[in-house]
Amino acid sequence: MKSFNVIFVFLFLLSASIISGQVKIGYVDSDTIMEQYTEAQDAQKRLDALMAEWQEELKKIETEWKTKYDDYEKRKLIMSNTKRAEVEKELIDLEKKMQDFKQEKFGPSGELFKKQEELMKPVNNKIFTVIEEVAKEEELDFVFDRSGDIIFLYAKEEYDITNKVIEKLK
Repeated sequence: MKSFNVIFVFLFLLSASIISGQVKIGYVDSDTIMEQYTEAQDAQKRLDALMAEWQEELKKIETEWKTKYDDYEKRKLIMSNTKRAEVEKELIDLEKKMQDFKQEKFGPSGELFKKQEELMKPVNNKIFTVIEEVAKEEELDFVFDRSGDIIFLYAKEEYDITNKVIEKLK
């Protein structure tokens, strides 16, 4: 629905500007930019290294849990009730530790998300600044990103009708 609205607005602006004059449109492929931009590659390598480190830590916890669980399964029939309860508590605690670690590192507000924001924000800001500079140099009216959903990366201010829409809504 969102992309339909964007396409509709784009077609409306395009038809209106064809009637009144020539519109210049450009596009970029952000995936290609990210693949070829050294700073983006460096940031991604740092993120990948961090993820690999955390995945290794997680694997150690999982291996420890699996080893303890297998040992427990082999010996649970000969354990006393007290010892069995103690080992079960250890397994539950270890499983909780594993889940907490996953959430802390890879969850929606985890360290990976924060680190990605920290490393990629300056890269993205620089890319958007350069896109805007090139758009102005080339006298483009609109710039889109073709690598994903249709996204406006740049539009001339003269095409912004936000205030007019707000006024009509009042």
